[in-house]
Amino acid sequence: MAKVESPVSGRVASVAVEVGQPVAAGAALVIVECMKMEIPVEAEAAGVVAELLVAQGDEVKEGDIIAILK
Repeated sequence: MAKVESPVSGRVASVAVEVGQPVAAGAALVIVECMKMEIPVEAEAAGVVAELLVAQGDEVKEGDIIAILK
């Protein structure tokens, strides 16, 4: 299981994946808006989305776990 963390604090602008969806390494999972910039949070390795821990509009802090891949 790989935990994907937010690299910055901000608001989740959009969620690009669903639970059970396979993703490639480097695929954007969510977009976090920080200081009017949109920052993609990407999968570090290929896998399947086991859990999504955020939804659009949620506030996240740097280091918060966004998703878990298996």
